[in-house]
Amino acid sequence: MHTFAEFNRTDGPADAIAHGSLVDAPVALFASDAAGDQPAFQAQGLMLSLLGTADAATLRNWFARLAEDGTVVDDLQQRPWGAFDGQIVDRWGLHWLIGFEDDSTG
Repeated sequence: MHTFAEFNRTDGPADAIAHGSLVDAPVALFASDAAGDQPAFQAQGLMLSLLGTADAATLRNWFARLAEDGTVVDDLQQRPWGAFDGQIVDRWGLHWLIGFEDDSTG
């Protein structure tokens, strides 16, 4: 992640995110904070899903990182049908479902 300050931007708080990315797997996510007079993002009734988009170790890491300063809604665990999944509301209020079929990391 890179802040507005790192990009010499003055159209928002210095510690706001000007460019953030998650690109360590087949799914690439990019995001930034709103700038200037742009309205802040608000979502209700939305869940982002990362199911089988990377190997188990990567998805476990993403789960742990998104849980930092967030709320674990349903811990990442094996389900009766054999797959693993869990839910988090991250520190910014975004709801995530993360899961995978094969747990080669134990």
